[in-house]
Amino acid sequence: MATGQEQGGTAAKPLRADARRNRARLLEVAEEVFAERGPGASTEEVARAAGVGIATVFRHFPTKEALLEAVLVRRLERLAEEAQQLAEGRPPAEAFFDFFNLVVDRSPVKNAYAAALADAGVDVHAAVSDAGRAVSAALGGLLAAAQGAGAVRTDLEVPELTAILVGTCRMLQHLDGRPDAARRARQVVLDGLRG
Repeated sequence: MATGQEQGGTAAKPLRADARRNRARLLEVAEEVFAERGPGASTEEVARAAGVGIATVFRHFPTKEALLEAVLVRRLERLAEEAQQLAEGRPPAEAFFDFFNLVVDRSPVKNAYAAALADAGVDVHAAVSDAGRAVSAALGGLLAAAQGAGAVRTDLEVPELTAILVGTCRMLQHLDGRPDAARRARQVVLDGLRG
């Protein structure tokens, strides 16, 4: 992903404070636009919502895919931050299960972004690798704490938990439009995780 530190494979000067603020604002607005209108929303829509010209968007994000990728990475980074906040502010069992549900609830939007990027030829795994590792590390910390508290089965490790998260997200997508069935199915998964 081209960032403020690297564009086109060459090192760039660090962004000035105002440029960093503009970039952060564009990411915030882009996330709102994509969440509301889907990843098919145009960069022009993002520029209009941000109150800037399209050239400003392209100065920070040379393509729509670069913008969408940056939004996806930021969502994952924020997810890792939220896991840390849960770990620091709640009992281990509550933090673990709240985070599990948070990941599941946010997965449809994340998956739509990832699918749009993959359709555009972006290697999504490579693009989000650092942020993905941060989420996995945060998940591992929550898991270990919940296991230590006796709230989650001890034979579970992060790779299996990640697979269970992915499977739960797909299961709920399959049950879209059937909220009672989705709630029951999610509860079965959560019950199966308990120690």
